[in-house]
Amino acid sequence: MHKNSIKYNRHVEVKGLSEREVEADLAVWPIQITLTGNDLKLLKADIERQKAEVKQFFLDQGFSDEELSMGSTNIEDARAQMYGGNMENRQYRYVVKTEFTVRTNHIDKLQTALSESLELISKGVLIGSKNTWRPIEFIFTRLNEIKPSMIEEATMNAREVAEKFAMDSNSKVGKIKTARQGLFTITDRDQNSPHIKIVRVVTTIDYFLQD
Repeated sequence: MHKNSIKYNRHVEVKGLSEREVEADLAVWPIQITLTGNDLKLLKADIERQKAEVKQFFLDQGFSDEELSMGSTNIEDARAQMYGGNMENRQYRYVVKTEFTVRTNHIDKLQTALSESLELISKGVLIGSKNTWRPIEFIFTRLNEIKPSMIEEATMNAREVAEKFAMDSNSKVGKIKTARQGLFTITDRDQNSPHIKIVRVVTTIDYFLQD
């Protein structure tokens, strides 16, 4: 009885990997326009002009109104924020900021717009991004479509590893004792291609071994 129990409890834990290279299908570009000055009336007029210039730029690039959204405008008054109204060390009293977001499924078109956005400078518009380290966020939204096939692939890969181990130990792979599916991860393929993603999942399976 004890001998059969030992045989039954022989098992091996293996990991199976599945990786897919996919292209992002959604891009979000959060743009920020910042102006400074001492004449609030002129600043308000200039920020409205620049907002219109930015919107027209993207319309000319082939984007629709539905892909463009304008955020609120924020005005900071340095004098109101400083104790005693000490403005001696401040060149400008007002800072005006507004946000403009492009959200699109047309990845190539947005990348082209990014490369051509310097033409806004000639119109007196200097745009920045809320994410200074990465102006555009590229997102892959169709993960659920590939999950089943990737789990199947990872499971098959784990089975192959177990069979190789069993062959080397003169055993056969039996039923699954336990199985754990890891989290799906989505990362950039490399620093220069943030629109190309690597989807990865690791499955851990414990197989019984038979003589």
